[in-house]
Amino acid sequence: MIANSYIKEAASILNLDQDLFILVNTPDRELHVELPLVRDNGHIEVLLGYRVQHNNARGPNKGGICYRPNLTIEEIRKLSALMTWKTAIADIPFGGAHGGISCDPKQLSKFELERLTRLYAAKIDCIIGPQVDIPGPDLNTDSQVMAWILDEYSKLHGFQPACVTGKPLELLGCHGREGAAGYGVVMLLASAGKEFGFELSECRFAIQGLGKVGSSTAQVLTEMNCKIVAISNSEKGFYSSEGLSTTQINELSAETPISNADLLECDCDILVLAAASKQITVENAHNIKAKIIIEAANAAIDESANKILEAKNIQIIPDILAGAGGVIVSYFEWTQNLQQFRWNEDSVNTELEKMLTVAFADVIQRKKQYKVDLRLASYILALEKVALATKLRGFQ
Repeated sequence: MIANSYIKEAASILNLDQDLFILVNTPDRELHVELPLVRDNGHIEVLLGYRVQHNNARGPNKGGICYRPNLTIEEIRKLSALMTWKTAIADIPFGGAHGGISCDPKQLSKFELERLTRLYAAKIDCIIGPQVDIPGPDLNTDSQVMAWILDEYSKLHGFQPACVTGKPLELLGCHGREGAAGYGVVMLLASAGKEFGFELSECRFAIQGLGKVGSSTAQVLTEMNCKIVAISNSEKGFYSSEGLSTTQINELSAETPISNADLLECDCDILVLAAASKQITVENAHNIKAKIIIEAANAAIDESANKILEAKNIQIIPDILAGAGGVIVSYFEWTQNLQQFRWNEDSVNTELEKMLTVAFADVIQRKKQYKVDLRLASYILALEKVALATKLRGFQ
């Protein structure tokens, strides 16, 4: 059974039947595969791959594929459960899944990476498909990896673009997909501003992490003329109390260097965590000055730190809500592929904003109803939906 303290507390608040709770937290299916990769030098290296399907009560499974050294099945299980809750909060007709390969992609040539991806796609072919389980890109995977999976799947099933999301536009990917996560972060912050009484244009932002999510968040904020006072990637960061220029943000250069640790504790109104897990812990939680934190990276705040921040009356938009933008646009891509119809980027962003606004309002309603913080309110909302769908479908 996969259950963190938040989902357990949500179940307690909802007085959820224990048998039903166990059912919705136990993965539906796990697949472990051996991947004998022929390296460019002719040697064979056997790697391990996984795919976990957590819960499909609300629709086909949906979740990313990551390539990372020392990847474990326990991590995949947790991420598959997180996707179940994310899709429920976003109210899109998916369940949760996740998969990946334990490997170091930096040590693979492009040809080795393609061979490994195609081998993995062939091994998990038996449990994926447009109405079964739809993979997408995650850590160290991208649109090219999704294109290889699409091609491998189509060899057996005919051209099926809806079998994966996050594809290149040339292979029926979705307009706006690359910046969806960052756009979603800003739209959620706009909703939070209306609820908690602040204007984004009057706030000072600090952004930790300039990958896909962080960089797209920075781009949207600069287009809205918001003041970004601090930015960082894994190697360096910079701070300016007057705000960083667009050039400084794009080139990651300014007069005042700042470490990742210092960025977390800098003087700002809104802190965007878009780097890695466990960035705010009991060691630094007391020093956080931001009034609003959005957890754009999974598990960027550990559970003990979350309690400290809550006691300081810092509003936290949690990962299962903050990450909804990306998965919503993945749903749009899947829907367009099934209908053989395509939206332009304006249509995608308009519909994304509508769905995020509703999702945030639903979380706020649970927050007020049960007198809890945003994180627990999000889990309550997600568990309500998944548990009800599971109960309605029956247990056979």
